Amino acid sequence: MRSWSHIVIHHSLTKDGPEVSWGAIRDYHLSLGWSDNGYHAGVERARGAYEVMLGRPLDCAGAHTKQEGMNMKALGICFIGNYDLGAPPREMLMVAVRRFIVPAMKIFNIQIENIHPHRKFALYKSCPGKQFPWVDFIHMIADQINPSDARTA
Repeated sequence: MRSWSHIVIHHSLTKDGPEVSWGAIRDYHLSLGWSDNGYHAGVERARGAYEVMLGRPLDCAGAHTKQEGMNMKALGICFIGNYDLGAPPREMLMVAVRRFIVPAMKIFNIQIENIHPHRKFALYKSCPGKQFPWVDFIHMIADQINPSDARTA
């Protein structure tokens, strides 16, 4: 099993519509000649609820952030939607935090300071979106890691 040290957060720049987009993203990545989906996980609305969709196996390097060798050391998670145009729903963020990000942090001993927006490495991108609530997102993660220190809402 790989020893991941980082998590990189992305957005798809596509609309999260009534049809599941995760398969279309995988198909697109396969059309590029990649061996699988470039991301290890994705979050989108499916069958009326937000779901974490598995992508590339966790024991395989990613194909999501080539800068600074992050494909070799970072799990990639993609939020389906264009978050340059509006913020993702809080429910979507919480599903990602509870079902993928915090469990991955615990399994691989990933520190919260090693969770990054894609734009930190790919300066020409806005990923995970200009409207993505980064500070609130990091607080959500911190609250799940240290529930006794959770903020009151």
